[in-house]
Amino acid sequence: MAIRVLQTVGRGLKQTRSGLHASSPVNVALRSLSNVGDESWFKSLFVRKVIPRKDAHSHLLAKKEDNNLYKIQFHNVKPECLDAYNELCEDVLPSIHTDPEYPCELVGTWNTWYGEQDQAVHLWRYRGGYPALTEVMNKLRQNKKFMEYRNERGKMLLSRRNQLLLEFSFWNEPVPRPGPNIYELRSYQLRPGTMIEWGNYWARAIEIRQQNQEAVGGFFSQIGSLYTVHHLWAYKDLQSRENTRNAAWQRDGWDEVVYYTVPLIQHMESRIMIPMKNSPLK
Repeated sequence: MAIRVLQTVGRGLKQTRSGLHASSPVNVALRSLSNVGDESWFKSLFVRKVIPRKDAHSHLLAKKEDNNLYKIQFHNVKPECLDAYNELCEDVLPSIHTDPEYPCELVGTWNTWYGEQDQAVHLWRYRGGYPALTEVMNKLRQNKKFMEYRNERGKMLLSRRNQLLLEFSFWNEPVPRPGPNIYELRSYQLRPGTMIEWGNYWARAIEIRQQNQEAVGGFFSQIGSLYTVHHLWAYKDLQSRENTRNAAWQRDGWDEVVYYTVPLIQHMESRIMIPMKNSPLK
């Protein structure tokens, strides 16, 4: 069928000085094609067949051995209130972290040094996933000290937003580390549909970036801004950061990772952050 139709179309074209022109057989061929069913060979030339996935991205990319859910909070603070805000957080947040009644942990809490100014970033881990998150939220509503903290905090903020995240299976789980360190949060907004491809490349890349133990954690969003990836890194100082990042280019495979992942990114942002006083990540 395909050969016959293409031969018919070919016979309906004639070469002239101004290019190819069609004669009547082409119209006949096109009319005959319009009567072909939707599943015809002709349609298959132009429609890419989609192979359906059997599982969600979160199941393919997240760790299987645990059921951790993460929440990241971004609080933009009134400049004149930043010191008071930090004192408030340093008093209340560690008490939730250490209370065994709450199935959550404060992974880290920071002020942004370079990036958005007068900003605080908090990262929480809920062991037990969404049920643990719900349990903590319900208990905090009954916690008088926390509700007072929320009311006071609201007077100090310009805006706030959060995301619920899962961690990539090939990254380390964030654990407390001694300081002093600076932390870099690199956030990537990916093109929809490219998360699996990103994960495939970074599963290899993370081995290259573990030489100085700078990799802290890698996460992807589930609720909030979607197709967002956060990579968290630790360095002794800004010069150490520059040296470590430059050294990655001397290792086999890093240039390939950058080459193939850059086209997946719609937007990217880097924050350099300083740990607050009681942050587990010093």
